[in-house]
Amino acid sequence: MVEMIAKELHLRKNEISEPVETIYFGGGTPSLLDLGEINQILEKIDSNYSVISKPEITLEANPDDLNSIKLNELKSSAINRLSIGIQSFFDEDLKLMNRAHNANEAMNSIKTAQDAGFENITIDLIYGGQTTSDENWKKNLEIALESGVPHISSYALTVEPKTVLAHQIQTKKLEDLDEDQQERQFQMLVQTLTSHDFIHYEISNFGKKGFLSRHNSNYWKGKSYLGVGPSAHSYDGKNRSWNPPNNSIYIKNLAENKLVNQVESLSENDRFNELIMIRLRTIYGLNLDELKSNFPDAFIDEFFRELQPHLDHQLVQIENGILYITDKGKFLADGIASSLFRV
Repeated sequence: MVEMIAKELHLRKNEISEPVETIYFGGGTPSLLDLGEINQILEKIDSNYSVISKPEITLEANPDDLNSIKLNELKSSAINRLSIGIQSFFDEDLKLMNRAHNANEAMNSIKTAQDAGFENITIDLIYGGQTTSDENWKKNLEIALESGVPHISSYALTVEPKTVLAHQIQTKKLEDLDEDQQERQFQMLVQTLTSHDFIHYEISNFGKKGFLSRHNSNYWKGKSYLGVGPSAHSYDGKNRSWNPPNNSIYIKNLAENKLVNQVESLSENDRFNELIMIRLRTIYGLNLDELKSNFPDAFIDEFFRELQPHLDHQLVQIENGILYITDKGKFLADGIASSLFRV
């Protein structure tokens, strides 16, 4: 697999003309890679692409993979940011989410990473599940703050089709998710973290000054990105492409020097909708002049007609030509954005 990822990086080297600012080892489980495999991929990037002198290089990891030996190994590489999938500091939550680690491993992984010398650490936390009481959610946030991590990504639990959780709800073994609880815990999240100097720079992301994710920020600003490996997605501003999710198909084709990514040219509607979605989720907002200069008048007229009820209900506001979601509207951000889409 690593050899084929390296080959794909070589075959697609002409797809990126801008200097590479960020590198992200995302899931599956990249923490299973050993030091030699990580370095093999990074060396292939360096030899085929123009990379800035101090790129942000993130590796996603599960808490149960992060012992002191592994972390000291990672620290000796160019990896300078860790994303740890904590999800919760309570065993009952982790069991509900079918996670392999336990609460002790969650807490120990952060401390061990810090002891190894990692400062730029982000953790994931999940709220709004059937086992997450308001009291436990408050405690989760307290533990996260006490750990000293400078970045937290937090999401409401969702029920995906054909999962154990979906089956348990369908068979009445578990109650369905409570939207009121999820909104309440979202507000607890925002109030707690912003009162401790975290910048709420995207609906689900909070960072201390100097620790906002450069990789994710570039995505939300609509910059191009190249994804390699099975299931990886890429975007060049006009086209979106994706690799097959099947490992054997991916390896077989690349062994024969064949790229297997499918390419979709984004329609004007697609580009309009994506711009609205990603910008409204961020602290940067949606520049209305940019919208007007890039899309037909008919798009803009309909957009403002659909926008007016949200302005009336103070779910959004316009300041200096920038459209922002208000604090009142943040939990409803995706719904607000989708109501402004062209179909």
